[in-house]
Amino acid sequence: MRLGRRSRASGRGQRIDDWRHIVGDKKRRPAAALQKAKAASSRRKTMKQLDTVAIIGVGLIGGSIGLALRQRGLARTVVGIGRTASRLRIAEQVGAVSWATSDVSRGAADADLIVVCTPVGHVADYVRQVSRACRADALITDAGSTKGEICRSLAGKLGGRGTFVGSHPMAGSEKSGPEFADPNLFEDCVTVVTPLEDSAKESVERVEAFWRSLGARVLRMPPEEHDRAVAEISHLPHLVASALAACVEQADLVLAATGWRDTTRIASGDVELWRQIFTENRCHVLQSLAKFEKVLSAFRQALEGNDQAELRRLLDAGKCKRDTLAS
Repeated sequence: MRLGRRSRASGRGQRIDDWRHIVGDKKRRPAAALQKAKAASSRRKTMKQLDTVAIIGVGLIGGSIGLALRQRGLARTVVGIGRTASRLRIAEQVGAVSWATSDVSRGAADADLIVVCTPVGHVADYVRQVSRACRADALITDAGSTKGEICRSLAGKLGGRGTFVGSHPMAGSEKSGPEFADPNLFEDCVTVVTPLEDSAKESVERVEAFWRSLGARVLRMPPEEHDRAVAEISHLPHLVASALAACVEQADLVLAATGWRDTTRIASGDVELWRQIFTENRCHVLQSLAKFEKVLSAFRQALEGNDQAELRRLLDAGKCKRDTLAS
């Protein structure tokens, strides 16, 4: 599906092409997009307080969700669930969770909302596990960077209680762990909610309200369209940053200044997390890589042929597109 068209799954929310306005420079956004952002800010102030929120995976994203919930008074209790005792202790120490446990069933049993913040390869399994332990009216969402495989595998197949609606906050850092959690991480960031065609309207709106309460600007996209878009805007840049960092001679790093450091910063991200992202979104990443290779080939040809006009055109194309975003 091309951007700018409606799907049945996205028809209840914003048009898919709205996301291009919202992620751009605020000064360049059309009045309608600015009004939607202001409306979202107003709605999050009146969100009903949740009794209990359970977070599976209290790293950077999960810890930041917990801190935001607690500092904004949006949940009476925030439960942290994870496999690593040291991380759970840190999450408690920094105030990201009220209490922590390694027992998924215990942690999710009384939750109004469960947010799965694990690497994408584990999301679906945790959602199914949660659905066997949670309340019938519980809402389950995630923060995974891929959505197609997760949403397809869970569509009408929870095998238990609760309702799942996928989501992806476009926020993060090359750092990992609850010690780097930030209660303002989601402020003014885009979060994509990816309902399926049979997703209940009320459940989708509850997930959207949750992310807005953390300060995010929420968009709806079909899972596959999300994966195509983030392959270009998120996954390909990480792959390129990793390749660029890997190809430099160790002895030359003494010369590394802000340009190289800024361009390769994200290459310091969690290797296993990104291995899973690339694997789950393999087809879209390969398509994005093919587009990148064409542009890279054009640069090579311009240099080999000493084509100054073409070299300027290519540099101008990149500059113009980058300049449409706020710095």
